Amino acid sequence: MGERVGLRDDEWAIIGELLPPERGRGCRPAQDNRLYFEGMMWIARTGSQWRHLPDEYGKWNSVFRRYRRWVSTGVFDAMLETLTEMVERDVTADMIDSTVVRAHHCAVGIKRGLRKPRLLVDREVASAQSSTPDATQKGALSGLS
Repeated sequence: MGERVGLRDDEWAIIGELLPPERGRGCRPAQDNRLYFEGMMWIARTGSQWRHLPDEYGKWNSVFRRYRRWVSTGVFDAMLETLTEMVERDVTADMIDSTVVRAHHCAVGIKRGLRKPRLLVDREVASAQSSTPDATQKGALSGLS
């Protein structure tokens, strides 16, 4: 048989208020939200199939239908949002997996376009200086002497 997850009473006092009240179907009364929620937690913890839910949590199909209804109406999203607002999160534990996060090419220092190597730039400056009219004239005069 499955091990009960079980919520403490102080935990249920917070979570129970976040779940919608359930009405019975026809002449049957609605089962306890706490029991069904604990059954959903058992499924989440064990990864088991719904039909393997222990009988102590109620009929598996009833728990599953309530779970699907809460998912489709956004009950779990609202509950998680409310719980995260209630707790101050420790941001020192945040981590980023670089195998998933992609950086833009600008963020890693890759430049578009090619830069000329330093040596070629220096040669071009030197050849430009030696090919100016003043430099050519000085070179011609120095050769005559």
